[in-house]
Amino acid sequence: MNVTPPSPTEIRQEFEHRLSDLGDFIRNQREIARMSVRRLADLAGVSNPYLSQIERGLRRPSAEILQQLAAALKISVETLYVRAGLLSDDSASEAPSVPEAIGRDPVLTPEQKQALLNVYESFVAHR
Repeated sequence: MNVTPPSPTEIRQEFEHRLSDLGDFIRNQREIARMSVRRLADLAGVSNPYLSQIERGLRRPSAEILQQLAAALKISVETLYVRAGLLSDDSASEAPSVPEAIGRDPVLTPEQKQALLNVYESFVAHR
């Protein structure tokens, strides 16, 4: 199977699309939070023009700026990292299942783990 690598133009288009998608997502989250550009910029510690450029897909924010924006918007920084291309979507699927998480919890006794598993299984059985 012969796979040709993407051309520089295709790479640039993908990069621009990712920036635009990230900017749209940040704008939508800001609007959902009912924040002005100025308010989010203040909370995230960036300038209004810089945030505006991020939202329009003209600037690529650093991981640190994404972290500040996520904190200001009260959303997961991993979500922004995936949208910015800093993390792959696969990393999100590495989270343990509910039964695995219950089983791994060091605070719960075996009886508590079993009780939680019983409740969980009763919920998913009645979907």
